[in-house]
Formats: sequence, structure tokens, C-alpha cells
Amino acid sequence: MTMTRSRAQDPNVCGVTAAIAVIDGKWKTILLWLLESGPHRPGELRRRLPGLTEKVLTQTLREMEADGLVHREVHDVRPLKTVYSLTSFGRELSEALAPLSDWGHRRLEKLAESSQAVS
Repeated sequence: MTMTRSRAQDPNVCGVTAAIAVIDGKWKTILLWLLESGPHRPGELRRRLPGLTEKVLTQTLREMEADGLVHREVHDVRPLKTVYSLTSFGRELSEALAPLSDWGHRRLEKLAESSQAVS
């Protein structure tokens, strides 16, 4: 377990740090965002995210499942069909991140404006 992941379970850490520990990593926030629209199969998620390997996707989804953010459902058909969806806890996190996302977009707009002013 990495230092950041262990912080997600430390009761003596700041709440923001505990939340960031759960979404830390290159792919977790975008996977949360994609799963907001509904359940997805792993292959669908990989097609939407070029550069994400099957190994990293599996590892990331397992971490998110362990953190209670996503639910993995395996349908007993041949071949096996696995579907991931947000849990209510994952949806709650996604909603909590929405204002942070808005802030991030405003920051990007300010950066773009200031770089245009310099040009």
C-alpha cells in the first residue's frame, strides 16, 4: 500500500487529504466521470481512454472497488461479462468533486486569458 493510500484510512488525517488519497492517480477521476453516465464494461472504458492499459485499468478499478466507489458485477454468460458502475458512495464523491471541477475550469480559463495577454 502506498503512502497516499494508507492516508485514506488514517483517522487522524485531514478530511481533504483522505478524499484526495481515494482519487489520487492518473485515471481515477476520469473513470469516476465516465461512470457517472452509467455502467460500463472494461473494454468500453479502455476504448474511451487511449493510453490506459488493461493491467492499469484492472488495478485502478480494483482500488476503486476496495474504496467503495465502484461496484463490479459479473454476469454468468459466456464469455463472462463484467460491468462496473458507481456505488452511491462513488456518486456522492463525484457530486462533491463537481465544485472542484468548476474551479479547475475557471483556473484553466484564467491561464488561457493570461497567456493570450502576453502574446
